Amino acid sequence: MQKEKIVTAGAPTRMDDHVHPFAQGWKVGDFVFTGGIAAEDPETGAIVEGDIRDQARRCMETMKSILEAAGSSMENVVKVTVLFTNFDDKKRFEEIYGEYFPGDKPARTSAAVSYLGRNILMEIDAIAHV
Repeated sequence: MQKEKIVTAGAPTRMDDHVHPFAQGWKVGDFVFTGGIAAEDPETGAIVEGDIRDQARRCMETMKSILEAAGSSMENVVKVTVLFTNFDDKKRFEEIYGEYFPGDKPARTSAAVSYLGRNILMEIDAIAHV
């Protein structure tokens, strides 16, 4: 099965010289796999300031851009993984998550980790059907 690298201006594009180089996403067959998405401004690469809701919204917009560039959509997401540096942020995160997944929610794993990067409150990745 062939894989196709996904690249969109709606997600951070400095991947080759990123502090942790990775692909925005890969399309393999009928599925799209995103890389880990933090709240990075796609133009500057700076982490979005604010609380977990601000970072969640940026992460979800980045996810949406990657999926659309691969020919998929938020409606086709089947699995997400969310990492929090403070699990107490989960309730406020759910407010934003529900805006992007208003109906049936994807399967999901959520966990707390000790560190994701400077000023990064969360990271999310997704698997979607095309």
